[in-house]
Amino acid sequence: MKFTKMQGLGNDYVYVNCFKEKIDNPPEVAKIVSDRHFGIGSDGLIMINPSKVADFEMEMYNADGSRGEMCGNGIRCVAKYVYDYGLTDKTHISVETLGGIKYLDLTVKDGKVALVRVDMGEPELDPEKIPIIMKGYSDESDRVLNAQIKVDGKEYHMTGVSMGNPHDVVYIDDVQGLDIEKIGPKFENHERFPQRINTEFARVIDRKTVEMRVWERGSGETLACGTGACAVAVASILNGYTEREVEIRLLGGNLQIEWNEEDNHVYMTGPAAVVFDGEIDRLGDDSTSIGGEKQADISDGMNK
Repeated sequence: MKFTKMQGLGNDYVYVNCFKEKIDNPPEVAKIVSDRHFGIGSDGLIMINPSKVADFEMEMYNADGSRGEMCGNGIRCVAKYVYDYGLTDKTHISVETLGGIKYLDLTVKDGKVALVRVDMGEPELDPEKIPIIMKGYSDESDRVLNAQIKVDGKEYHMTGVSMGNPHDVVYIDDVQGLDIEKIGPKFENHERFPQRINTEFARVIDRKTVEMRVWERGSGETLACGTGACAVAVASILNGYTEREVEIRLLGGNLQIEWNEEDNHVYMTGPAAVVFDGEIDRLGDDSTSIGGEKQADISDGMNK
């Protein structure tokens, strides 16, 4: 199986061109290639497929094999891949995801995509559609805005937003000192999140700047999350903390997010990069299948 490892602000995935390759068991393959000791090492697997309703389809799986609806950093890398590797010569493309069709504008320098602006669509604020359970709680409302939640015996306040996948944004005083490995899983698997949740722990620096760390559902802490950065921007605007254009600072770098007042769409602008191209001959144990054949172990022949 030929692949390309790519990253957007350190949020890295293994990308496979499924115009040419076939993956029979994506959840299992995702777990194997994501392993940073025995696999390639990534936050998940993204398959670039033909689409009947858009230019391309992005089919993504988290590191634990679960299906993901949408990934902002991942979709920027899809845009770079399809242009840089010759699948398209267009600089405005559409990509089908489980979170809807997204539209992307590509900035090309010296024949390669340097920057991608993604129309992430309208944020979903209805608790039932995120989904976050509000019924039966003291602050039951038609929005999850600064709502109380008790996690591990401590009270927090969350703002819920879906950007094609579910997010809860929690504002804290010390983002860098947070023990995210301890608290992250407890948010992810909390009873109020029926499909689990991506949690952004954020601190407002000023009216145009917010810093965050993210615990991604199915992957743990990652260096960046594009949909999470959009959710933080929306939550910060809803709470009156920032302007409608804001820089979101993540561990892997910065994203520019705009929540446009006229069309209600969220726009994300950021980079995407190729790490290396490679080829795996065999994966996993003898029960794992790629392309329909049983495989034995990791190949030592990845080509940079």
